[in-house]
Amino acid sequence: MSHRLRLLLSALAVAALLWLLFGAAERALALAQRFLALPTWLQWTLGAVLVFFALLGAAVLWWLLRPPRKRRPVAAPDRASLEQRIATLDERGADTGALRAELGELDRRRAGGRVYVALFGEISTGKSSLMRALAPHADAASDVRGGTTRQVQHVDGNLPDGRALVLADVPGSREAGGEAHEALARAEALRAHAVIYLCAGDLTRSQAEEVRWLAHFGKPLVLALNKADQWPADDLQALLARLRRTADGAAAAVVAISAGGRERFVRALPDGGSEQVERARAPAIAPLLESLSRLTAPGAEALEGDRANAVLAELHQRTGTLEASTRAEAAERIVKRYARRAVVGAMAAVAPGSDLLIQGALATALTRELAQLYGVRVSEVQIDDFVRQAKLTVRTGSSIVLAIAGNALKAFPGLGTLGGGVLHAFAYALIFDAMGRALAGSLAERHALDQHDAGERLKSMLADASSSRLRRLASLTMEAIGERSGADASPGA
Repeated sequence: MSHRLRLLLSALAVAALLWLLFGAAERALALAQRFLALPTWLQWTLGAVLVFFALLGAAVLWWLLRPPRKRRPVAAPDRASLEQRIATLDERGADTGALRAELGELDRRRAGGRVYVALFGEISTGKSSLMRALAPHADAASDVRGGTTRQVQHVDGNLPDGRALVLADVPGSREAGGEAHEALARAEALRAHAVIYLCAGDLTRSQAEEVRWLAHFGKPLVLALNKADQWPADDLQALLARLRRTADGAAAAVVAISAGGRERFVRALPDGGSEQVERARAPAIAPLLESLSRLTAPGAEALEGDRANAVLAELHQRTGTLEASTRAEAAERIVKRYARRAVVGAMAAVAPGSDLLIQGALATALTRELAQLYGVRVSEVQIDDFVRQAKLTVRTGSSIVLAIAGNALKAFPGLGTLGGGVLHAFAYALIFDAMGRALAGSLAERHALDQHDAGERLKSMLADASSSRLRRLASLTMEAIGERSGADASPGA
């Protein structure tokens, strides 16, 4: 196109734009004149409507054009409170060795001042091949079957600018029967300052979940598409665009690479035959190195805060899991102890079944002890109200409890030979077991003495006639009766 023709087209475009602006201004003036001619009340009404729609349009425009908000990593507790919780678990006899080892590793890496980068992803995505490309001296095994990395391997490496880092090759995730290896991989990913997440195509649902999990802990992340040389150029760009959309801001960069490795092909021979040949493929990882250099440029000290936050946040979750299991075991022991006491007390009672919760003192003590175990502050009034509600629930379901106890006596002949008082004793075992388990479950989940929730759980537990539960309570009843009989016989021996 000639210079004069371009000038002519530009002039025509400017003239058309001016004409449109003039027409719009003329139309606006005409509308303004008509608006001013309206009654005052109608002017105010239309003005308010116009302002409302203008504000609404501005809000929608801001929502569409606003910059994406930076993901906030999960908040971690402070180190002192976490150590106090671990010390409390120690006092309760829990095994906290793994938690303390994690804190020790956190301190060791902080003192070392080195940048750690973890290679993370599903099996067969080429992590070990990428490890060799990043650190050619690394002794990383690789196999087309996948799953060759069985433990975390640390290798010293260098970036193109000469900065040193520690590369961690971790076991691949989503391997059948590889839950323990996956746990190792996730723990090492959280210990690292940055993560390279490797994939070989579109992210599957499980891979997208892993990327979101890393982002949840605030891990600086490079999403690397391996085996990029196998894709046509247009398909590769479309795939990278889909990966960016799926990552949804979780990755600092999405790059295409080829980790190299070895390839097999069939070569034709001059005599008409063929042979299988294996040869090395040269890696192409320049985009990854560039992104990794930018990601780790602040250095270990500057990245240490986010790394420590991720480790402590994961330790917070693990500590909570251990606390829950430790409390559940303690609650099991408490309930068993009070059920045994209820059996012994019931053997001395009269009129079996007349009142299945006459041992109010035991019920009150059980409630108080379980509340203390779960750290729930309750008043005496709350305890009395709950015990009173439990009595009503038990009295209403007494026929069900006695029917279950009677069937248990038939199912377990050893109980049936001990006399009619056993029915009463076994009913008490059922009641206190149901009450304790219902209350413990409610306290663990609600973190408060929720009478309605605990009452509903109690109704369900009272009707539980599973064979395993009856067998367990039958054994407990036999033991308690045996101990009581031995204690009664010992003075006259």
